[in-house]
Amino acid sequence: MPPQSRVIALSSLGAERAIPNYAFIGASKAALEALVRSLSIELAPYEITANTVSAGVVDTDALKHFPNREHLLEEYRERSLASRPLTPEDVANTIYLLCLPEAGMINAHTLFVDAGYSHVG
Repeated sequence: MPPQSRVIALSSLGAERAIPNYAFIGASKAALEALVRSLSIELAPYEITANTVSAGVVDTDALKHFPNREHLLEEYRERSLASRPLTPEDVANTIYLLCLPEAGMINAHTLFVDAGYSHVG
């Protein structure tokens, strides 16, 4: 039977790459991903999975605080394999997928939802 409970943390590309104006947040996201990997081992006996969703560039209110916001959005448009911007709903849908019983064997993983942005160019 697949695990019944899930721990899902939200991270970002700054966890594994240097992004201007993102040093402290990036470091915290890297720590979060390490914590989730450890939790996956510690929670497995209780049939609880632990995963991270790493979101690409999403134009949210938080992004408005970045002095290089327009550059980040333009870079995403150029390198993304999608024909549209990444939305908060895209990220939420990915989290939903990890909650489905069919995803019960996904554990200790960081799943990127960025339309290929992190792997192109």
